[in-house]
Amino acid sequence: MQDERWNEVDDYFCRQLVPQDAALEAALADSAAAGLPAINVAPNQGKFLNLLARIHGARRILEIGTLGGYSTIWLARALPENGRLVTLEYEPRHVEVAAANLARAGVAGKVDIIQGAAADSLQRLIDDGAAPFDLVFIDADKPNNPVYLELALRLSRPGTVIVGDNVVRAGEVANPANPDPAIVGTRRFIELMGGHPRLSATAIQTVGGKGYDGFALAIVEG
Repeated sequence: MQDERWNEVDDYFCRQLVPQDAALEAALADSAAAGLPAINVAPNQGKFLNLLARIHGARRILEIGTLGGYSTIWLARALPENGRLVTLEYEPRHVEVAAANLARAGVAGKVDIIQGAAADSLQRLIDDGAAPFDLVFIDADKPNNPVYLELALRLSRPGTVIVGDNVVRAGEVANPANPDPAIVGTRRFIELMGGHPRLSATAIQTVGGKGYDGFALAIVEG
């Protein structure tokens, strides 16, 4: 019953605040048809990411975990004309679907999709001297989140905003005895955020169409 109420509220917010969008709806439909897991952000969460990037005035965005490109579209639409988004994805099939979704949405010209293990791709960006990013969205395999955070910090500047998705894990993030690698990785991710001298961070629990979860938010201070 509680989940039904969460869904009703999410549906209401989306109807009132997130207008229907043919490109975004097609991205979800084509991702589902291609067999991609339905783990994309919700529409109101996508709008939140878009607003966050716009509020911050982001010109360079790094996304770790492309999936079908749904959140990528939301973030790319927040960029100015000369902005750039780099998104990292391990699965070749996901890259193929995302590329088509981005092209249909008219944002492919602002996006570079890099296929491969995210840690390797991040290290290559560092080695190549990539300019720092203004916003980083981490939404990939949770056991490696601590690695992604450490590497993303090397691609950041004072003022860079870092968002980590799916950090509540149905409440199990608070259970130190849970051996699930996703829980262990998420706890380490949160602990790194809290203890890192360059970061000021918080985390928020959420409920809605995607169930009980939440996100972490940090800013690089030095």
